[in-house]
Amino acid sequence: MKKSVLITVVAVLAAVAGALAVVALYLRRREKELDEYENLLFSEEFADEEAPAPEAPAEEAAEEPAEEAPAEEPAAE
Repeated sequence: MKKSVLITVVAVLAAVAGALAVVALYLRRREKELDEYENLLFSEEFADEEAPAPEAPAEEAAEEPAEEAPAEEPAAE
């Protein structure tokens, strides 16, 4: 085997190993971020606090009476 072919094969294998290492590091870091987010999302610290329900549409509906359009009578033939 020629020396240039051997160097090329070793360089390709090193590039593949480097790419796999980068992917593994990215996935590990991303998993940690997702775990932190999940812990914040499902933490017991905010379990007692409930989000206030939006009451503005209900109040507006109670204040303004619904205007009914007159019902159209079917035309007699």
